[in-house]
Amino acid sequence: MKYDVLIIGAGPAGYVAGIRAGQVGLKTAVIEKMYVGGMCMNWGCIPTKTLLESAKIFDKIKRSSEFGIDGIDIQKLSFNWGKVKSRSGSITKRLTDGVSYLLKKNGVELIIGTARLVSGNAVIINDKKIEATNIIIATGSKPIAMDKSIANAPVIEMEKLFSLEEIPDNIVVTGNHVPAIEMAQFFKLIGKKTTLVTNSNRFMLGFDDHLISFIMEKLQSEKIIVFLNAFAEKYENGELTIGGKKIKCDLLVNCNSRKATIPESEIPFELTEREFIKTSDDFETNLKGVYAIGDVSGKSFVAHVASAQGIHVINTIKGIKTNFNTRAYPVNMYTIPEIAQIGMTEQQIKEKGIDFKISEFPLSTNGKAMIEGNTEGFIRMLSDKKYGQVLGVQIVASNATDMIAEAGAFMEIDGTVYDVARTIHAHPTVSEIFMEAGFDVVDKAIYK
Repeated sequence: MKYDVLIIGAGPAGYVAGIRAGQVGLKTAVIEKMYVGGMCMNWGCIPTKTLLESAKIFDKIKRSSEFGIDGIDIQKLSFNWGKVKSRSGSITKRLTDGVSYLLKKNGVELIIGTARLVSGNAVIINDKKIEATNIIIATGSKPIAMDKSIANAPVIEMEKLFSLEEIPDNIVVTGNHVPAIEMAQFFKLIGKKTTLVTNSNRFMLGFDDHLISFIMEKLQSEKIIVFLNAFAEKYENGELTIGGKKIKCDLLVNCNSRKATIPESEIPFELTEREFIKTSDDFETNLKGVYAIGDVSGKSFVAHVASAQGIHVINTIKGIKTNFNTRAYPVNMYTIPEIAQIGMTEQQIKEKGIDFKISEFPLSTNGKAMIEGNTEGFIRMLSDKKYGQVLGVQIVASNATDMIAEAGAFMEIDGTVYDVARTIHAHPTVSEIFMEAGFDVVDKAIYK
């Protein structure tokens, strides 16, 4: 059987590409080894945010008296890990079933198995050869394995976290980016002694230095122990040695930097320096008609960009030529408070020699933030001085991951601070801080 499009991997990159391909009339099949929905739906984006939401509610209940709620005995509060896991599992099942339904609805065949490329237009799966005019690799990535020197440590991969019957008291999280920060805060919020080990000097790479400073101060205020650019050296007697210091460790959670999961292939792929599949601007590999999207290409490690890449490749296959805009996509962190960033950082703007201005407005004077008891945070807008074009936006707020979409809309149409300032925002809303930041550049903020 021959397909127009054959997609290897059913994560956010692969299943979105598959649905889109079916919608535009391409004969399509998606090959998935194990998890429909990929890492994102099964143990990444969705499950971890479910955990964080439960932890946030758990934390807020402790402050219920501030909102005039009496009768809650804080000493009797407990975090029910079993019920939290069950809720997460039900959400995951509903979403993954939905993906399977949408693939079927759009005429996309779902094949369970492991694919091996034998040419630029054929794969072997379950001892059967399948041909396709176009092949899309969307096999994702996984955290780099822990060093063998600590092979005896109680290491757990995020994929297996939900198999734990209970969470022990002393947690060490390793990693350099968003997932590590989120999980470290999660464990701390539910009352665990938490240590974060960033085993690289590439801590929070791509984030504005201003946000990194905020994150570090937040971790310190929460009494999360942080080791920067350090490595776990050995594990013995229930203790992990890090930089010469011994830390109690009942569980070592691997959120390390990621490596590409590249399918077996009889034709070698050209790789980047970090060993991801190298692609063109349209995500085509060195093999004509073979594309790589999502984590496996190393161009981004967030689900929404992977999905956008999938749609772009299908459009390319259909002859719709567009430029994939890598500038205006948000990077989110689902901590307390949430953190979101889009566009250029202050450091990137300076490197380009652009004359710019920074406008910042705090949540501490925002009425809705006061009502919700979430006044920690700010908006920070970076704009070009000459034309007022919005170059980058950073938000720290309880719903920053939703609010950043407004910044994305302004940037998508090359909006200016004048557009931001004259956009009427409902009152009272936290999003009013956008208008205030715009006015802060144009003239003066109203409530500052």
